Amino acid sequence: MRRRLNRSWKLLLALFLSLAIGCSSQRRRTDEELGLNSQQARGRRVYDQRCAMCHEAYSSSSLRGPSMQGLFKKPYMPSGTPANDERVREVIVVGRAKMPGFGRVLTDQQVEDLLAYLHTL
Repeated sequence: MRRRLNRSWKLLLALFLSLAIGCSSQRRRTDEELGLNSQQARGRRVYDQRCAMCHEAYSSSSLRGPSMQGLFKKPYMPSGTPANDERVREVIVVGRAKMPGFGRVLTDQQVEDLLAYLHTL
């Protein structure tokens, strides 16, 4: 009897966890749903290709680098550097600490598009 109860609790817990995980995963919102203009949408594609593997866009959790959610809504980046276009552009192009620079990989237009997208987060 005790074994059966133990199994029932384990099964119930497994069911609860699978439902919780399933409910927490959200589908990716489209550019239109996010209200992105064409420049911001291009920046989102750059972000997806170059940034998303290390930085979350729509979550405050960190991956290998800090979240970008609300980047320009704060006075400073996590590094303590001012959160303005000039400083963020510098970090993207030159890099900082563990983050490589993308100045040789991205065009000036791609950097501008990326900045436009980052302002939407």
